[in-house]
Amino acid sequence: MRNSLTALVTAISLISGPSWALDDAGDMAKAASPTTVATNRAVLDQLPFQDRADYDAARKGLVAAFEGEIKNADGKTVWNTHQYDFLSQKQAPDSVNPSLWRMAQLNANAGLFQVTDRIYQLRGIDLANMTIIEGDDGLIIIDPLYVTETSKAGLELYYKNRPRKPVVAVIYSHSHIDHFGGVRGVIDEADVQAGKVHIYAPSGFMEHAIQENVLAGNAMLRRGKYQSGGSVERSERGQLDTGIGKGAPVGGTISLIAPSDLIVEPLEKKTIAGVQFEFQLTPGTEAPSEMNIYLPQMQALCMSENAVMTMHNVLTPRGAEVRDAKAWWQFLDDSLVRYGDKTQVMFAQHNWPTWGAEGIRNLLADERDMYAFINNRTLNLLNQGMTPLEIADAVKKLPGELDHKWYARGYYGNLSFNTRAVYQRYMGFYDGNPANLDPLPPVDAGKHYVQAMGGAEKVLELMHAAMQQGDYRWAAQLGNHLVFAEPDNKAARQAQADALEQLGYRSESAIWRNMYLTGAQELRQVQPQMGAPATADLIRAATPTMFMDVLAVRMDSDKAQGHDMTLNWNFTDLGQSFAVTLRNGVLTYREHASHAKADVTVTMSKDVLDRISLRQLDFPTALKQGDIKLEGDAERFKAMLGMLTSFQPTFNIVTP
Repeated sequence: MRNSLTALVTAISLISGPSWALDDAGDMAKAASPTTVATNRAVLDQLPFQDRADYDAARKGLVAAFEGEIKNADGKTVWNTHQYDFLSQKQAPDSVNPSLWRMAQLNANAGLFQVTDRIYQLRGIDLANMTIIEGDDGLIIIDPLYVTETSKAGLELYYKNRPRKPVVAVIYSHSHIDHFGGVRGVIDEADVQAGKVHIYAPSGFMEHAIQENVLAGNAMLRRGKYQSGGSVERSERGQLDTGIGKGAPVGGTISLIAPSDLIVEPLEKKTIAGVQFEFQLTPGTEAPSEMNIYLPQMQALCMSENAVMTMHNVLTPRGAEVRDAKAWWQFLDDSLVRYGDKTQVMFAQHNWPTWGAEGIRNLLADERDMYAFINNRTLNLLNQGMTPLEIADAVKKLPGELDHKWYARGYYGNLSFNTRAVYQRYMGFYDGNPANLDPLPPVDAGKHYVQAMGGAEKVLELMHAAMQQGDYRWAAQLGNHLVFAEPDNKAARQAQADALEQLGYRSESAIWRNMYLTGAQELRQVQPQMGAPATADLIRAATPTMFMDVLAVRMDSDKAQGHDMTLNWNFTDLGQSFAVTLRNGVLTYREHASHAKADVTVTMSKDVLDRISLRQLDFPTALKQGDIKLEGDAERFKAMLGMLTSFQPTFNIVTP
């Protein structure tokens, strides 16, 4: 039974993420090709690089720079600012789009910054920003970063330069992990339980903080590594930014403390430590649970992640529910109307602030127009019968002056992906062409294409010809067919890696660059390795209902055919019961219900389930100790556990 429980353990441990390490493969990156060099240099004439205002804004208010490392309890480096020292050279190297190089330099400013009177930010020591507001009798922290090590280091840097007041409140601006994972680095849960510290969050926070990455968690984790470039070397030929920050900390401690106070009204006012707050809920925008925050005493507006210094993602490449670009622009307009005439500084939980009422109004209006254009133009073209790829190719740039506004450039999200996301939201993935109703899968299609083009050598010849002409998009399409037809063809893999690498060098989008370069790296047979340290807070925050959902997803319907059964599953400490049915190879459940005659009854506590998921306890020991009780046909229960799929978070992406 110990082995059969592995799938059960993995089912819950997906809520946390694996840590990754890179095999030692040396510097395999190649130089930018002549056509890539020419393409990148042409960008210098297309955008207003003489405008250096953002360089001043990104450094404005610097109180103390942060230079060095942040380590975890084992002495391993979680964050190292020096890994981006190569960004100090002014001119973009040939292997980087100059617009992206500019953004990477701006995001490299690290330290404690004063935003305005009583408001400070820690920037450049994590993917997100941590904002500290000085209340009358203590500190209010907005978004305590991704991991406890960076949030603790950030707070200590603040204390070295400002009076040491206690933290009396934490605000989670939204439900993404880089905005709450470091909470235990700045407060103690005992103080929350005692009422000494309050945690504020938007309605639906806990559900979305845990659930967004659970059901498709394995695939999201894998694709997320492509998006962040987590395994790619930090260098001018590698990862240099994500558009909203440098990258995520590696090997840190992710935590979560449940909110004590939820914001449930569309507009809700509170006074915290003598500071007035107005919370504006913005569900369905950058996150399903999110809010903007206005501080009238400081005439300061926090736009969470709804208005940052780049076009954002309507659909993230790692995977998520498609966001609502229409709701996004409408909430931005609401913020503009409500706060535009009474705000002197606007800051977000990524990138740097904007000062001055006119500049703030312009940014909010421009980003409103940007998301409205993405939504409306896509709908305009799809109603003319255009398909997602046709729309993405037709919408080359934003209209009017928007295309030359730095904060509307596609460093994180981009037009190509966002228009396709809007299409998907309204129309689904199918483009309407019956030829695409039932296309061949990649391996079969690849074999047919290669045969039709005259064999592998001919396809390689066509690829090299395309690359010589700088047509790397076509080369990559050819190469993809060849690699899927012949995955062991080293020449094909190398050629495809070369094509993806050049596309990465040209990309203005940081995450597109990361995805291209990660794909090139894996084609060159540099594979990430993983471990799976579970994140205790996220495991414990997952509800039994979420566990049942994951159990159902992991059920292998082929193996389960002919093994119909019923189970009653009781969690004694929660007084929560589930009537579980396995029928036709499908697992379903009813909450707060029981079968009159179940084949097996499982009785346990949620705490025991958490300990098993955290690998602090195994199933046989729990049974022996009486922590779990089985009544009925225990062998059928064991058989059910053996039908669960064990997902591998290193599945292939650029190869079959």
